[in-house]
Order: sequence, then C-alpha cells, then structure tokens
Amino acid sequence: MADKRKYVIPGDVVTTGPFRPEQNVVLDGNKIVSTTIGISEIYDDSVRVIPLTGKYIPKINDLVIGKVNSHTSLSWELDINSCYVGFLPAQDVFGRDFSAHADELATKLKTGDLVAARIANFDRTRDPLVSISDRDLGKIDSGVLMEISPSKVPRLIGKKGSMIQMIEEATDAAITIGQNGWVVVSCESPEGLLKAKKAIQMVNEQAHVANLTDQVKEMLDKKGES
Repeated sequence: MADKRKYVIPGDVVTTGPFRPEQNVVLDGNKIVSTTIGISEIYDDSVRVIPLTGKYIPKINDLVIGKVNSHTSLSWELDINSCYVGFLPAQDVFGRDFSAHADELATKLKTGDLVAARIANFDRTRDPLVSISDRDLGKIDSGVLMEISPSKVPRLIGKKGSMIQMIEEATDAAITIGQNGWVVVSCESPEGLLKAKKAIQMVNEQAHVANLTDQVKEMLDKKGES
C-alpha cells in the first residue's frame, strides 16, 4: 500500500481498521490516534506519526554519535544531543584489565572526539550508559558532523535503508547516522561531500514531503552541481 500522509495533532484519528500502531500512535477501540504533532504515515499494515519537533530520548540499543565532553578516572561523559548525558565506562574501551591508577583515559579519547556508540542501559531515572563494544563502534577518526532533527532520522534512513543507500551510492560517501540526530559524512571527493550534505539537509527540511525520494534523486543525478 502506498503511503497516506497527513498533518495530525494529538487526539486526531489517523485511520481505522486492522492496522498495527507503531510510533507516536495509540489504539482506541478500532481507531488509531496520534499522540504528537507530526505527519502520519500508513504503509503495509502499520501506522506511525513522524514528529515535527522533539529532543532525542535515548532507547536501549539505539546507535548514537556522541561528543566527548570530559572524563573522570572511570568514564567519559558524552554529549548525545539529548537532555541526558551518555556515560562510557573506561573498562569498555581499555578492557577487563583497566586500572584507574595506571591507565589515563585521555590517551584513548580526548575532549571533542566523536564516538559511535550504542545505548546499553537507560530507564529515564538516570543518565544512560553507552557502549562501544560492538563491531563498527568506537572513535570516529574522520568526517563532517551534521545535525538533523532526531524525528527525521527514519526518513533519512528510508524504508529498508533505501534513502541513505541512494545518497551513499550517488556520492561515494560513507554516512553514519545516529538515532540522536547527529550524522557523520566522510567522502574523498569534495563534490561528493557537498552533494551528500545537501541531500541530508533536504531530508531534514522536507521530511513531510510525499515525493521526497524523487526530489533527492533528481538533485543527486544533476551533474556538476553541489
């Protein structure tokens, strides 16, 4: 089924029928009702609302990009573009043999460094614990940091990764997307970098547009423009 999109506010009925409520909607009898201001989407058998605004709230297993703010003898404090601060334990980086007396945290991560991490533990009563123990996580050594609204991240990724894959293939860029709205773009070609950044900004500004994929593709296909 093709997307059916409309602007909704809390309490609006998005649709009725045998649909599965996903993000920012609740089931009320046979009605699916929005819980936020945003753009509703109906696809396959699911319904969701993409919020137009909102600060990032961590969820366990989310991939985030964090910026090192400071450290103690036991952990780093990361800005994760949220009202919460992420804490990365030193043992997660140094390993089981970590010693608070012998190991200096600044030798691994300094203030201002970017890190790809996952939310390991979070319950809203305290700042989240983050981890870099999975594959492809850790310090980000190169790239340009961009910021988009966390609510637009699903649109940037696209269904089954379609949008971000299209942007990467058209620009030869490597793009890391944090669920917290921070995006790192790496590209050897200055033209490719500029075009990838432009595409990401288009998605951020026009996430509510129904034919956004076509518009981004048209921009990417233009030769000699950035």
